[in-house]
Amino acid sequence: MDPFRLDGHLALITGASRGIGRGVALAMAEAGADIVLAARASADLDEAAEEVRTKTGRTVHTAPVDLGDSASIPAWFDGVVERNGRPNILVNAAGITRRAPAEVLALQDWNDVIGVNLTASFLIAQAFARHLIGAAEQGRIINIASLMTAAARKTTTAYTASKGGVGQLTKALAVDWADKGILVNAIAPGFIATAMTQPLQDNDEFHAWILKRTPLGRWGKPEDIALPCVFLASPAAQFVTGQVIYVDGGFMATF
Repeated sequence: MDPFRLDGHLALITGASRGIGRGVALAMAEAGADIVLAARASADLDEAAEEVRTKTGRTVHTAPVDLGDSASIPAWFDGVVERNGRPNILVNAAGITRRAPAEVLALQDWNDVIGVNLTASFLIAQAFARHLIGAAEQGRIINIASLMTAAARKTTTAYTASKGGVGQLTKALAVDWADKGILVNAIAPGFIATAMTQPLQDNDEFHAWILKRTPLGRWGKPEDIALPCVFLASPAAQFVTGQVIYVDGGFMATF
C-alpha cells in the first residue's frame, strides 16, 4: 500500500472555500480521501465542492458554519457526523485577522480573532476526538499555524497571540491524545499567495521584500502547504505528533 495515500478516510477541513483550506481539500481528495468542506459562505463552499468533485471524482460534502459562534460548534459537529459519517482527519485551516496598534486594538476585535483562530480550533478538535475515542478509532489533526506562531509583525497583536496559542494547543492535544491514537501536528505557512494576501502581493515594496527575505525567492502557493498536510494525515507520518512544521521557503531560517 502506498503510505502516502488516504483511501478510505474522511477529512473535515475548515476554511475550505478558498486559499490554503481549498488547496488542502483538493490535495487530500487527490490522495483518495472523501471530503467535508466547512466555511461560512454556502455559495463559496458549493463552488469549492464542485471543483474538488470534478477534478478528483471523490465524494465531497459541505457543512456551512460560523466559527465565531463558539457555543454552536459541538452541535454543528454532531450534525456533520450524523449526515456524512465520522471524520478521522481534521484540518483546522480557518482563520481571520484584525489589524491595529496594540494600544488601540478593540476588545471585540481581539475576541473575534481569538474566537475563530484558537477557540474554534480547540472546540472542533475536542468534538472530533470525542467521537473517535467513543468509537475506539484513531485519527489525525492538522492545525494551520503561522510564522507568527514564533514571531510577530506590527499591528498583529490578536493574530500573533492566536497563532502562538495554536502552536501550544497542538502540543498539548498531541500529549493528551497520544494514547488514543490521535496524532496532532501543525503546519506553519510562510507568505502564501491567496486572496487574503492579495493586498500584500499588490504592494510593490512588500512584494520585493518577501522575494528578498525568503531564501527560495518566491511566495508560496496553497499546494506548498497542502502536500505536507497530506503527509501528516497519511500512514507515512505515523510517528509524528506534537510538531509545528514551518513550510516557509526558508523564511525562519535566516535574517
